[in-house]
Amino acid sequence: MRTLLAAFLVLGATPAFAQNAETLSSNDVEVRTTLTFKVSDAAVKKMLPAGWELNSPAAGPTKGFNLAIALINQTLTQDPDGKPLAPHSYVVLNTPAKKSGTDIAGGMAFGGFITREAAPGAYGVYTPAKVAVDRRQRTEADGKTSIEEDWSVQAEDGSALEIQIQFVRGVPTRSKGDTRVYSAAKPAFYRIYRFEQAADVVRSAATDRVTKFSIKATGPTLTPLFDGSEQLVGITSIPSYSRSIYVPVF
Repeated sequence: MRTLLAAFLVLGATPAFAQNAETLSSNDVEVRTTLTFKVSDAAVKKMLPAGWELNSPAAGPTKGFNLAIALINQTLTQDPDGKPLAPHSYVVLNTPAKKSGTDIAGGMAFGGFITREAAPGAYGVYTPAKVAVDRRQRTEADGKTSIEEDWSVQAEDGSALEIQIQFVRGVPTRSKGDTRVYSAAKPAFYRIYRFEQAADVVRSAATDRVTKFSIKATGPTLTPLFDGSEQLVGITSIPSYSRSIYVPVF
């Protein structure tokens, strides 16, 4: 069950596909926190390109979610030759999607926030923004560990995102995965993520170790999604995330 959840949390679970030729784009090491929500279907559908539809999971710990926010704090990123690239802290907005009438499915990135020099990003959807991260860890003498994260986004289009999370660390589950993520701006384009991670599901239908959570989201993309009817489905902390990113060669 946790392996399935991990696949969704990368940016969407992906079925098996015939293999095309691929080229390595980069290798990354990151710390991640992923939030899943059930928001207005109508609002999310407006973010999808023509010919695509929502593909929310019908079962499992993330049942019914249609919006994921990935909070990504890169610690190391390298080009295909192993040369270091500038790491970024950034936010990705995505939804589980499917191309209508086909088996093509995966996460679809439709928005996000990243530094001006990195925008609009590989998917062509990220808005230039200042992203600040404050992450603190405290371990008591009895071994109990508490994590507190504050994320602040101030975007050039006027968007603002403030997230505060505090939780008690559990035992992360190690897993490997292989998934595709598509672009809402150019849906024929996708990237392939092959990753290893240690994921700690801190809130789901089955567990809740969250002691504090708040989110404030405003702006052209965020306000329609966070209209007061949104429901938090889950939170997963991923203290160790390593991926290789490939792009297809047709």
